[in-house]
Amino acid sequence: MLSGWREVMARRLWRISAKLLIISSVVTVIGFSAICVNVMLDMRRGEEALAHQTLENLATAIEADISRNIEIYDLSLKAVASSMLLPEIGTVSKPIRQLILFDHATTARHFGAIQVFDADGKLAIDASTLDPLPENRGDEDYFRVHRDNPGAGLFISRPMLFRGAYSIVLSRRISDTDGGFMGVVAGSIRFSYFHELFDRLSLDPEDTITVLKRDRTIMMRRPFDLDVIGKNLSERQNWKADNLKVGGSFAGQGPIDETPRLYVRSGGSSPLFVVAGKPLTVVFALWRTEALRIGAVVLVLALFVLGSTIVLAREIGRRAEAERKLEELATTDALTGLRNRRKFDQVIDLEWRRAMRQKTPVALLMIDADHFKAYNDTFGHQAGDQVLVGIAICISDSVRRAGDCAARYGGEEFAVLLPNTSATDAFKIAEMIRSKVQGWSDVQTTSTVSCGVASLVPAAGLDWSILVNAADKALYAAKAGGRNQSVVASLPKLSLVA
Repeated sequence: MLSGWREVMARRLWRISAKLLIISSVVTVIGFSAICVNVMLDMRRGEEALAHQTLENLATAIEADISRNIEIYDLSLKAVASSMLLPEIGTVSKPIRQLILFDHATTARHFGAIQVFDADGKLAIDASTLDPLPENRGDEDYFRVHRDNPGAGLFISRPMLFRGAYSIVLSRRISDTDGGFMGVVAGSIRFSYFHELFDRLSLDPEDTITVLKRDRTIMMRRPFDLDVIGKNLSERQNWKADNLKVGGSFAGQGPIDETPRLYVRSGGSSPLFVVAGKPLTVVFALWRTEALRIGAVVLVLALFVLGSTIVLAREIGRRAEAERKLEELATTDALTGLRNRRKFDQVIDLEWRRAMRQKTPVALLMIDADHFKAYNDTFGHQAGDQVLVGIAICISDSVRRAGDCAARYGGEEFAVLLPNTSATDAFKIAEMIRSKVQGWSDVQTTSTVSCGVASLVPAAGLDWSILVNAADKALYAAKAGGRNQSVVASLPKLSLVA
């Protein structure tokens, strides 16, 4: 029994070690993969932060350039509006009036000539000519805004076709000393300014630059598309203003096309603001390449570790099974399949100690084949071996408890250890074995066995050999009494008589 316990524990340890190896390998792979995923996510966040910073700088630079030009142009508009209040403006000649009004006016290739419209919207003065052609802008939005709202200040119109070129119109109200409406001074910035500004930038084909008014009207966009220019984003049901707050960013599908981009909005306070966008595929192109490379390496390593672990676990299992088989061969009788003498001695020692601790009886059956030598000499060794195998089968059929141990004690003698069994119950089992042996053998070659039975509760100072001696004496008594019978040993000197 001790060897069996050791065998079970050994196999259990092998199984535990194999499981621990697999679990540790899986945990290692998961931990290493988690670290790699975390590193790759950090790399992704780093790429996004770098792209965000680049787009923010780009949007801020563009807004600053546009804001500076609008401010310069607005100074010219203010100067013209102020000069229109001079008393001598209406009395001087046209050339002198041009000098007074437009001497400090900003001129540039992309700036349209400043014009002055009277209170009825009629063109009164044009910086580009002394005799302007008749023109009325009373129906334009910028004219109505200044006419109806004295505090409008600088007004930037929607993109429009102005004097033969697509432009945005900048205008200011001309008020008299009492605040009355005298007209509007207006100028324009042509789209060519934005085209030239964007062309100076190093941009990818899919990058976008969008210039918008504060009311989210698209003033200009790169790539240029007239179908988009002048549209207001508030009209887009699938786009919310909160998606892109001042100085903020947004990653995903924008309001204009379906390409997912990283959008960054400038954080200035000028009348126009800029949104710079870069496709997410471009933003994460380098990261994706690195992630795929690292992921492939990690996957290969993980598969290698797991494969190696499985192979090692199988080898551990095979070794445990081999040791189990070796242990079984070392403790099993090759002919009968019962335990051998070595194993029996280990088991009886273990059960004797356990019974001593628990103060329970231990029973032992000593079984011997009757007239075996004569049978062997008459029918041969092979027939004799068959008798021993038959007896072993009868014993195995009668002894089925997990703690019982049936063994070939030596030659034609067998031993059956029955833990926690009284003499009466042990005698019943002995008789069952004897009856099965007698019933199993054929009529011509009748085989019988004699059984010696002993049972006692171990006490301090006693050795299990006393139980073996008692069962042996009972066996001799059975043989002396005529064989084919079971005899219970009498142990009058012990603390318990079975």
